[in-house]
Amino acid sequence: MNPMPNALDGRLDARLAHYFLQVLDSGSVRGGAEVLGVDPSVVSRAVSTLEQECGACLLERKGRGVQPTDAGALVADYLRRQLSQKRQLLEQLDSIQKVQRGHVDLMAGEGFVDWLMQRVLHGFMARHPGITVDLSIGRTDEIARRVVEDRAHIGIAFQPPKDGRLRSHHSHSYPIQAHVLDSHPLAQRTPPLDLADLLPYPGVAMHHGFGLQQHIEAAQTVEGVRLNTVFTTSSFNAMSHFVLLGLGYVLSSRLLAVPQAAQARLVRLPMKNPILSQGRVHVISRHGRVLPPAAGILLRDIVGGIDSYASAGTGAP
Repeated sequence: MNPMPNALDGRLDARLAHYFLQVLDSGSVRGGAEVLGVDPSVVSRAVSTLEQECGACLLERKGRGVQPTDAGALVADYLRRQLSQKRQLLEQLDSIQKVQRGHVDLMAGEGFVDWLMQRVLHGFMARHPGITVDLSIGRTDEIARRVVEDRAHIGIAFQPPKDGRLRSHHSHSYPIQAHVLDSHPLAQRTPPLDLADLLPYPGVAMHHGFGLQQHIEAAQTVEGVRLNTVFTTSSFNAMSHFVLLGLGYVLSSRLLAVPQAAQARLVRLPMKNPILSQGRVHVISRHGRVLPPAAGILLRDIVGGIDSYASAGTGAP
């Protein structure tokens, strides 16, 4: 008889499960131990004990780290579902009369931080002082993965992958344009522009995991061009500095942290390629997940904030 079902029926120690999942999140036993604040040997023994209870090897080495075996992936998925269901139950019981306490895990792209803090979270946290919020910043693929794995209640991402496990509660258009200083030669061109118009000039690109960059790469494939990228980054803030310092152009929906004095010098040039004009930002959660009351209220505030922001004529955040 396979011992795994019996183990998973109730004999799994919560500490072992926590250690195992932290190793997977960190990519190594040593990394997991550092996060947990324990000696790596303690984590290693915990994983070994869990493997004995499950009757299967759960981890295999990959380079300097580890990755789950097929059995490990199944156990991790089971444990995450169990933890998610437990959190949901506790949060709902805690807030059954009134949302006075609770916690929300929110994940978004860097470009939405200013808007979230100023237009949504400022008011939300003032109205609900007993609710704690964790805001993590990441790429589109990271946001989608955390939502699917129930590690984030809500995600805000540019063009998340088409995945039946994701539910979009709201979306709005987020066209990609070329941004340059008014002294740049492209500022004299009449839009909309082809990607080929950008070829003679240096540009900046985000790392591949960002939905923005994936859209730009798809447009390059359609037009059969390869842009002259001289700077790559995972920071939208660094991308903005690239333009403001006169180093070249950037393809983006918007720029971050642009000083008021520099606003007048920026020129935004629409692009002709339909792929670049059809991008959308989505507010997502995992399909089928019943959000705890605190997360449900924040979700409504986010969607309502986007609607009011757009209706005021200031555009999408």
